Amino acid sequence: MLIRRPPDIASSEITPHSVYLARRDILAGGLGLALAAALPQSRAHADPLSAVKSAYSTDETPTRREDATSYNNFYEFGTDKADPAANAGALKVAPWSVKIDGLVGKPGTLTLEDILKPVTLEERIYRLRCVEGWSMVIPWVGFPLAALLARVEPLGSAKYVAFETLVRPEEMPGQRGLFQPLSWPYVEGLRLDEAMHPLAILATGMYGETLPAQNGAPLRLVVPWKYGFKSIKSIVRISLVEEQPPTTWKALAADEYGFFSNVNPEVDHPRWSQATERRIGEGSGLFAKRRPTLMFNGYADQVAQLYSGMDLRANY
Repeated sequence: MLIRRPPDIASSEITPHSVYLARRDILAGGLGLALAAALPQSRAHADPLSAVKSAYSTDETPTRREDATSYNNFYEFGTDKADPAANAGALKVAPWSVKIDGLVGKPGTLTLEDILKPVTLEERIYRLRCVEGWSMVIPWVGFPLAALLARVEPLGSAKYVAFETLVRPEEMPGQRGLFQPLSWPYVEGLRLDEAMHPLAILATGMYGETLPAQNGAPLRLVVPWKYGFKSIKSIVRISLVEEQPPTTWKALAADEYGFFSNVNPEVDHPRWSQATERRIGEGSGLFAKRRPTLMFNGYADQVAQLYSGMDLRANY
């Protein structure tokens, strides 16, 4: 799935780096030739893949890369928003493997290379809104989680997908010390139908480059219609299970962070309103611009049917 980018964004900033460098190889393929023929002459040298627009894309201006990589929640590296960028440099992301187990026909441990082998170029570029009280628009490099799950053949009894983050205190200072802000490993989960939705992606990059450690390298979940803490980072295990799995923030404060955590302006956090949000890059402090929070973060047309008949106040 590909995202159209505005003309003021360079190809190298929105296209996966390997694709950008191999542009001639892409043009030599059937897809590249067909798209190149359809482009206006003035764009003859532009990346032809950028001409394809996904039904899930947004035309909103991307957040500056400098902001998206320096203002993060990743408690394994510290609780301040600047801590991940300051401390994540020690994280070793290669080699990397992910254990896939539980209610699947083909359990096993896959290297990152194994996971990415069958991913096509058409599945690699997304521009999605992300929100957790503050929001960003990030061009992710990734692929549908459903593509990986299909390969391991979920059993009929599987109802949920559970995720687990790396535990490596020697490289993650937030996991060291007597007083820990969270229990490790960080865990999250989705209902299976949510996980199979094409908007739920596994990201390996952003802004056309390899995913920075502070943003969840080398493999993270992105679920753009949910609050950001659902999009678990640095994944090392994916399990298909029958019962709703535990999630870190719900275990810490169930009255504040429910399992579903869908973006819903009508359901306030017990300690603050969620009716508005602050877009990073649009001012700070007293001068921060606020904008209305959109139901399902603006993706209601795509995902609302997943929750048909559910009370979204009770299932927050």
